[in-house]
Amino acid sequence: MPAKRELSMRQLRTLLRLHHGGVSAREMGRLLGVARSTIQDNLKRAAAAGLAWPLADDVTDEVLEQRMFGRASAPTGQRRRSEPDWAALARELKRPGVTMMILWEEYREINQDGYGYSRYVAVGVMCSQSCVLITGRALGHT
Repeated sequence: MPAKRELSMRQLRTLLRLHHGGVSAREMGRLLGVARSTIQDNLKRAAAAGLAWPLADDVTDEVLEQRMFGRASAPTGQRRRSEPDWAALARELKRPGVTMMILWEEYREINQDGYGYSRYVAVGVMCSQSCVLITGRALGHT
């Protein structure tokens, strides 16, 4: 059985009911046809979400899924981290002696919670590739 398999909402409700009844994780896994680690993971998620059997009447499948698997994130269309000026970065990289490491260190001095180096480089590469796809030329090239 594959570990960490997603359960249906019906299975999640059954899992909570069985857990309330004192059934072991191993037995729940056998009954639901999933690995014990999947049961344990979902029980931890339920405990963290404050869910217990019996569920309140207002807990629909959508609410259950959001509470179990939703996470607080940046609003849609907004980034969690502040973005560098990728066009300026491309221009700076053309100067002799300028490296991504130097530019990243300057970026992190200004943005303490900004991208780590590997992500900074990866996002920079993706940005330059998308710019090539859109304009037909690399970032910073005129």
